[in-house]
Amino acid sequence: MKKPTTIKDIAKKLNLSISTISRGLKAHPSIGVATQKKIKKTAQEMDYEPNQTAVFFQKGKTYTIGVILPELSEAFFSSALSAIEDIAYRRNYAIFLAQSHDDEQREKQLVEKMKNYRVDGLIISVAKNTSDFSHFNLLKKHQIPVVFFDRIPPLKDIHYVACNIETGSTEAVNYLLKRGHRTIGLINGPSTLIASGQRKEGYIKSLQKNRLKFDPTLIVNCDLSEESTKLAVETLLNHKRKPTAIVTFNDYISAFAIKATKDFGPKNQIIEFVSYANSPMLNIMESPPIASVEQFPMVQGQKAIDTLLDIINTPIIEENIPYYKIIIDSQLIESNAEK
Repeated sequence: MKKPTTIKDIAKKLNLSISTISRGLKAHPSIGVATQKKIKKTAQEMDYEPNQTAVFFQKGKTYTIGVILPELSEAFFSSALSAIEDIAYRRNYAIFLAQSHDDEQREKQLVEKMKNYRVDGLIISVAKNTSDFSHFNLLKKHQIPVVFFDRIPPLKDIHYVACNIETGSTEAVNYLLKRGHRTIGLINGPSTLIASGQRKEGYIKSLQKNRLKFDPTLIVNCDLSEESTKLAVETLLNHKRKPTAIVTFNDYISAFAIKATKDFGPKNQIIEFVSYANSPMLNIMESPPIASVEQFPMVQGQKAIDTLLDIINTPIIEENIPYYKIIIDSQLIESNAEK
């Protein structure tokens, strides 16, 4: 295997100093135009390519951004990634992509690897099972900026982009109330996720605003798996009040829940569902939820990388820097069958 050509090799061939070759390749004014042309022509003939590591070291940047997502198989995250990659490409940055697969230990290892790769910054949506967030403090210690999006950890002094889930939840419950439902269940996500708390708060506020009693037993948490969703559905359908409508954490949970109601629910009772994400999968579901809260993943991804690049390219003048807290409005979208 041929060794890559170095500046030393070019200097030897032209009988010039290494510093002259280096300055000539950079078109330094101290090197004559004719010498510059000779140096560049020889470098091209010898297939010379700059040592990117040395260039990055000199500039203090690697022009790489790490992105850690829970699951790329989810349309929400793949859409967000598309927006992130498009902007990174236009801004001359490369993306290091990794999936945590919703595993806390894997997420921690990935954060460590991204740090070792010396990425200029990170965009992260935390794993559903993450409860210890000390690995993010490691990034702060090494002055690697992080922007969280969608799944935000319960930490102070962080940059994040998120959708207004609480108002989306209020809108979802109001929608079901207008359709005549008075007993509405909620299949929520893990309690460790801020988004789960936001769904719960919106759900409660809507009921209270409509002067309906809040029954905490009508909220069942799940770990976002199909098996856990089935247990949540069974719990709600065995409830003494038997909900006639259910709000689910996202479209995937809605699909699992709708399937489970056919096994556990009364054959003559129709349960209406409202979910979150408004993902493309709704178009191919045989029995989709009647509405879904749009969370605009591409907008979240776009704002996350724009924010990160602003942080990376803005010199820190003082330690008490302002933290970006960007909230995007959600929107309830009715299914085609309901329009």
